[in-house]
Amino acid sequence: MAQGTIRTSFTQVPECTARLDRCELYVPGTQSKIIPKAAKSAADVIVMDLEDSVAGHEKETARKNVIKALQEVDFGKKTVAVRINGLYSHHMYRDVVDIIEQAGERCDMFIIPMVGNAKDVYMADSLTTQVETMVGRKKRIGFGLIIEATLGMMNINEIAASSKRLESLHFGVADYAASTKSRTTNIGGPNKLYGVLTDKDGDKSRDFFWGDPWHYAMSRIVVAARANGLRPVDGPFGDIADPDGYRAQCQRGAALGFEGKWAIHPSQVAIANEVFSPSEAEVTQAKRVLKAMEDAQAQGLGAVSLDGKLVDIASIKQAEAIVHKSEAIEAGA
Repeated sequence: MAQGTIRTSFTQVPECTARLDRCELYVPGTQSKIIPKAAKSAADVIVMDLEDSVAGHEKETARKNVIKALQEVDFGKKTVAVRINGLYSHHMYRDVVDIIEQAGERCDMFIIPMVGNAKDVYMADSLTTQVETMVGRKKRIGFGLIIEATLGMMNINEIAASSKRLESLHFGVADYAASTKSRTTNIGGPNKLYGVLTDKDGDKSRDFFWGDPWHYAMSRIVVAARANGLRPVDGPFGDIADPDGYRAQCQRGAALGFEGKWAIHPSQVAIANEVFSPSEAEVTQAKRVLKAMEDAQAQGLGAVSLDGKLVDIASIKQAEAIVHKSEAIEAGA
C-alpha cells in the first residue's frame, strides 16, 4: 500500500495534506494587534476570522487587517487559515478574491462555515480555483469545512468526498444546537437535561447520570472525516473561565478520534496541546509494539503477545499513528 493512503477494503483513500492540528486558535479579523501575539502562541493553527466574530459594518476592515497580517506577520511554521464568510453572504466572494489576489502565498487554508451539501463546496472550489489560476498561485489553498447545521450533518458523507482541496471537518456546536433547536444557550459542553435516571428500587434514592448530547454528531464527523482521509477537529467551548470543562471536552474528543480542538482564548491553547499530544508513556509503548511486531514478522508470525495482550497488524497502525504524531510535534517545536 502506498504511503499516505488508508486501506479500506479494496479501496485506498489518499490522506489529506499532513498538518499538526492539535489546537486551532481563532482570532477576530478586527483585532489587528492580537494577530501577531497569536502568531507567537503555541497553537498549531492560527485562524483569522472574518465571519461570526466580525460585525457586518466591520467586514471590509477585518478583511484588510487579515490581508495585511498575511503579508507582514511572521507565523513561523504554523498553519495559517482564514475563516471566510459563508456562501450565504455577499462578503464571501470578496474574501476569496481579495485574499488570493493581495495576500501572497502565506494563507494555507480557508475555513468555510455553514456547509450544507457538496454543491456548496463545489462553488467555493470553483471560485478559489479561478482566482488562483488568474494570479498564478503556486500553493493550493486547502479547505476546512464546518458542519454546523442539520442539513450539513445529513449530507456529511457527500460533503466529505466533495473536493480534493478538503483537509478537515469541524464541528460547529453552537449553530448546530440552534439548528436542532436544542434547549441550550451554551457553546458546547454538557446539558443537565440530557441524562438517564436509574430504575426505581423501593424507597432508595435514584442516581441521575449525565449523557453527552453531542456524541452522535461528533461520531458522525469522525467517521466521515477519517473515511475520506481528512482531519476531524472539534469546535469551540464557550466557557473560557472553566479550564477543567475545556479539558474534559478535549479528552472526550481525543477518545473519539478527533485530531484537535478550537481555542477561542489563549488560555485554552496549552490544554488542547497537552491532551491531543501522545504522552511519553504512550510513545514508549507504541515503539515497543512496533518492535514486537517487527520481531514477530521476522519469525513469520502475524500476531504476538505483549504484556499479556494481543498485538497484530491493526496494532501496527495504531502505534505508527502515535509515533508519527510525536515526531511531527518534535519537528514543529
